[in-house]
Amino acid sequence: MPWNAPNILTLLRIVLIPLFVIAYHLPHPLSHKLATGIFILAAVTDWLDGYLARRLEQLSPFGAFLDPVADKLMIAAALILLVSDPQVLSLVVDARLFAFVILVILGREIAVSALREWMAELGKRSHVAVSLIGKIKTGAQMVAIPFLLWQAPLAGLPIFRIGELLLYVAAGLTLWSMFVYVQAAWPSLNQR
Repeated sequence: MPWNAPNILTLLRIVLIPLFVIAYHLPHPLSHKLATGIFILAAVTDWLDGYLARRLEQLSPFGAFLDPVADKLMIAAALILLVSDPQVLSLVVDARLFAFVILVILGREIAVSALREWMAELGKRSHVAVSLIGKIKTGAQMVAIPFLLWQAPLAGLPIFRIGELLLYVAAGLTLWSMFVYVQAAWPSLNQR
């Protein structure tokens, strides 16, 4: 693994995951605010590591592998914390819908990762490379989750409700991006 700034930022994001979980569960009234700050820091490192890798021409196979893994781990940790928190479930419009949306998001991540692995085995990894809609989907999740973590109104805005709505939009983008990947891989999937 090359020890360059983008890869170090990606590793930092992974190190932030247990700190984020611990912060969320601290028995303190500001624990969710601290967890929100840690999540936002992780989201910023996600953007920054990609920017630096391109800007400094420090793209590496290791970074290309680890960056999406770090994203998925951080998002999965946040979504699992949210869906397992009785306080959050009491705030959402429909707890079953909220849980279903989280299942869709996590299930898509597993399915697309498996699809990419299989396509790589066939030597066709480029057919399911990260698409623009996939990047927008990740961005939508990275924006929705801090709103859900923060929970309290901010400047008179119903932050939690906005986050919930954004998560549902992210789930729609999740399904759309999965459809795009399956469509790109379909000729290989359909071979006998």
